[in-house]
Amino acid sequence: MGAAGRDPPHDYDLVVNAVSVIAYFAGDPTRTYQLIQWLEVLDVLDEVHPVGLVLRDPESAAVIEQRTDLPVFTALTLADLAELYAELDAKVVLYCNNSLQNFDSLLDSRRLHVHINHGESDKQSMASNNAKAYDRVFVAGEAAVQRYVTELLEFDARKLVRVGRPQLDLHPAPVLAASERPTVLYAPTWEGDADYNDYTSVDVMGPALVRAVLAAPGLRLVYKPHPKVTTSRTPAVAQAHQAIVSLVAEAALHEPGAGHAAVLEGDILAVMPVCDAIVTDVSSVGLDWLYLHTDKPIVLTDRHGDLDRLHEHVPLSRCADVVDRDGVERLTRLLPDRLERDEHRLARTAMRHHYFDDLHVGDSTVRFLASVSELVALRDRLLGEGAGAAITA
Repeated sequence: MGAAGRDPPHDYDLVVNAVSVIAYFAGDPTRTYQLIQWLEVLDVLDEVHPVGLVLRDPESAAVIEQRTDLPVFTALTLADLAELYAELDAKVVLYCNNSLQNFDSLLDSRRLHVHINHGESDKQSMASNNAKAYDRVFVAGEAAVQRYVTELLEFDARKLVRVGRPQLDLHPAPVLAASERPTVLYAPTWEGDADYNDYTSVDVMGPALVRAVLAAPGLRLVYKPHPKVTTSRTPAVAQAHQAIVSLVAEAALHEPGAGHAAVLEGDILAVMPVCDAIVTDVSSVGLDWLYLHTDKPIVLTDRHGDLDRLHEHVPLSRCADVVDRDGVERLTRLLPDRLERDEHRLARTAMRHHYFDDLHVGDSTVRFLASVSELVALRDRLLGEGAGAAITA
């Protein structure tokens, strides 16, 4: 247990005493993308309320400490966590996933616990019953509010705080050059931890989808899968992913000037600015695109081939073209047509409001900082200055 290598030993007490907000993460290294996307936002928060990162996996801590100058602490066991929390004077704890080990931290009854998640999407897992354990749940907007209220029994909607998507206020440097060709981004999600949460198109139509896009004359294809697609141990997903990478490489070799590319690492937000249309699955990616690039077409995949169900549970599908495995070939004609005649643009504008209220780029960070500040002040009022932390089994 301790600070993970960033601060000299003589600074340790100073760092510990300064921490006001904890960002807690109990995932393994393959899930560190969930915390990484928050790091720059946490840097901004750190200027107002000093932030410390508490991780439970040393390998994950090693990944994170290479990405940030924020102090990183590790706590392997529940006893380690209790000892660390006793040292830290933090008032609010933030959680970016639904790890079962979050409940170790939730045992602490002298801090306010806030679930901030790592995206906004219509996946079933986004309305987890675990949300009932937190003092507050930060959400993007009205769509998320409806999702929690509709999907969960006896959920207290007063816990929900609308903050938008602070990560979308960032401006990462583009990782690809712009092209004279219209660029189509294929950005599929991973298969999830269970069948009910499996929305990936990779295994059921990924290679066929890529072939259909490549068959459209004059387009550039960029493939940017979810990070866990690239490390998937599900044979069908892993094989389809490799087939897609090979198809893109072959297309780039056959047509060197087209700029076809597979981007397997880095921030997808740094890929989006040079793209003109997106093909994606039910995930946060489509909603990020809706927020940042409302004026650009969206094609949504439906691995289950149930359009009525998709329209019911995924509002985004109502302002997008939808393709399933039986109709994926129509992308060859559909994409050029949508780039020329975008029939869903007005509907996307209205749908953006449904998901993100009336927020503009920059507003979410303001809301996030204000909401955390309110909770820091509330904790002091509830407990009184100088109160200690307590984790009890």
